[in-house]
Amino acid sequence: MFIRAVCLRRVLWTDPRRMGNFTSSSTAGLSSTACVQLVQEMVSQNCVVIFSKTTCPYCKMAKNVFNEIGANYKVIELDQHNDGKRLQEALAQLTGVRTVPRVFVNGSCIGGGSDTKQLHQQGKLLPLLERCSPCCVTEGSGSGHFEPSK
Repeated sequence: MFIRAVCLRRVLWTDPRRMGNFTSSSTAGLSSTACVQLVQEMVSQNCVVIFSKTTCPYCKMAKNVFNEIGANYKVIELDQHNDGKRLQEALAQLTGVRTVPRVFVNGSCIGGGSDTKQLHQQGKLLPLLERCSPCCVTEGSGSGHFEPSK
């Protein structure tokens, strides 16, 4: 995980399956261009990224889907990030949708919480995860490939 220090001020490690959520302690704020670049970097460097808000039930729904299947994911809690509003605008610019969660798998936006849950129920989410590079390894697995938890 390589992210420019100017964009990432502090990493909080939480649940072992969650690769971390990002907050910013910067008071200056990122420019619109820097926010777009940060989103693009996060999405390109992580198999699963969820742009979320801590109080959003649809965000919890999306995270629960990945928890249930045992997949690692990166969370950016926009309501706890100093540049959360600008990052949300960057997401709107990149995806055409401003609402959260915005869930990315393999660099592509798969939608929100309901979309993620539906893809899983249809059996379409696991195949997307299986295409991930070694960044989507489940807890305890050193193989570098996604393996659903049993």
